[in-house]
Amino acid sequence: MATVFLALPTQVCILRAQVAPAVPRITFTKILKGSSPEYMALSIDANGKGTYDSHKLEDPPAPRALQISAGTAARIFSMAESLNFFRSLQLDTHHKVANMGLKTLTYEDGKEIYKVQYNYTENRAAQQLTEMLEKISSVEERIAQLEYAMKYDHLGLPEILREIQEGMSDHNFMETALMIPTLEKISTDPHFLHLAQSRAQEIMQRIQENK
Repeated sequence: MATVFLALPTQVCILRAQVAPAVPRITFTKILKGSSPEYMALSIDANGKGTYDSHKLEDPPAPRALQISAGTAARIFSMAESLNFFRSLQLDTHHKVANMGLKTLTYEDGKEIYKVQYNYTENRAAQQLTEMLEKISSVEERIAQLEYAMKYDHLGLPEILREIQEGMSDHNFMETALMIPTLEKISTDPHFLHLAQSRAQEIMQRIQENK
């Protein structure tokens, strides 16, 4: 019996990689030698996803992820839009002022990148945007302080928590919910002082009430 070979048509499938469109991103950095921290960088995209990093100038970067609320992200990008996303923008004041740190605002959307640098500005919208970003950064700094004390300085926890309580009363923070995972660990861990546990619990309560 003869063997018959049938030639089957070859189908070549070309798969095109679907690249997700870039999400617009705003990055705020501040450099001030001798301060604590000397360098900080907060980066937030339009969905509220971002990173925070702070360290001494000579140290390597170590950014960590964060997620802010949609409402705060919308406010940040709305303020940036009112500043034309930093296109051809001059912010630095012409008056003589003390060194308050070299600040840089950067807007990225795909291949479009715009940035502006300033020490101090009298532009009200830029002041408000800077204040918001610094208040979020302050929350991240407090988280870092708490995590360090949880590892190496249990006795120092109550004082850091007291300072957080005072900062909340003075409206020095934004996105305080970022602290909740760390506060939960403190409030439920019997290795920490009862005072630290109770203060952590009180702060979480305040955060929930202010949502």
